[in-house]
Amino acid sequence: MKIVSLSTAAIVLGAAVGLCGGALAQGASPNLSGTYKCQPQPVVCQWGSTVSITQNGDKVSLNNDSGSFADAKLTSNITLSASPPFNSEGLIMPNHSIQWSNGTQWLKQ
Repeated sequence: MKIVSLSTAAIVLGAAVGLCGGALAQGASPNLSGTYKCQPQPVVCQWGSTVSITQNGDKVSLNNDSGSFADAKLTSNITLSASPPFNSEGLIMPNHSIQWSNGTQWLKQ
């Protein structure tokens, strides 16, 4: 009886470890590098209509079509924080868009 219980416990433990490993793999940092178009809803795009993002680890650089730039940092796998002059918090959506606290949304092209 104890042998069966130990075998069952080992199988359950192995399955739990496997599930946790899968959950960790899903939490990988997003790749934000690319070109984005600003969607002026509900606020007008004050920082330009096209923005280029480059990324190196958790460090992100925002460059707009008029030559302005701002540094940003991934604060989690779904959020980022941009410093002045952009100065907004962003939520990374499943469709690869970014919804900013200033009321704009950037769609990855």
